Amino acid sequence: MKNRVLIGAVAAFIIITFILHNSAGAANKAIPTPSVDETLSPAKGQKKIVFAGGCFWGIQTVFKHTKGVISSTAGYSGGEASTADYETVSEGSSGHAESVQVVYDPSQVTFGQLLKIFFSVAHDPTELNRQGPDRGTQYRSVIFFNDAEQKHIVESYIAQLESAHFFNNPIVTQVVPLKAFYTAEAHHQDYAENHPYDPYIVFNDAPKLENLKKEYPELYVK
Repeated sequence: MKNRVLIGAVAAFIIITFILHNSAGAANKAIPTPSVDETLSPAKGQKKIVFAGGCFWGIQTVFKHTKGVISSTAGYSGGEASTADYETVSEGSSGHAESVQVVYDPSQVTFGQLLKIFFSVAHDPTELNRQGPDRGTQYRSVIFFNDAEQKHIVESYIAQLESAHFFNNPIVTQVVPLKAFYTAEAHHQDYAENHPYDPYIVFNDAPKLENLKKEYPELYVK
């Protein structure tokens, strides 16, 4: 899987610097609650959204531990079916981004609450075509929406964050319609859970889970 383990072992200082940069990028203040959001549904159900923001291992584990999330699946979005495999996507020219499909119960968590987590603890939305030690368009920040309501909520929230100057740098997250989501290979599913001592996970993804627990105790689940 490329040189991720090696990167984690020999570039710990760089990764730790990235983590500190992430925490400082928001000027140590609480992220605003979306002013435009869906309301909690009176009945159980299922809705989907696809997030991309760096390596899918971290995004997947963050949402796996979020209240109301039924499933979080690592995969690829943005390209064609013929190029939806790890080796091809890693070359950076497939059009895909490493992505995570989140299926959630709208009676337990709102789309806006998921957006708060995505923008504040899951990744840094101000980094263009990169996250931490990973570089390339396959690591870009994207929200692949399913309908007009999701698009409106996302665009409204980005505008709200920009207006509030929450981040020190501009948000570069793309907001594009979902054409297709392709599930990644089996060994990428729940990678952070299955390899907790992998240096990449220890230095890059475990802190995200700790931040979820710290910043959103009411939404964190074991």
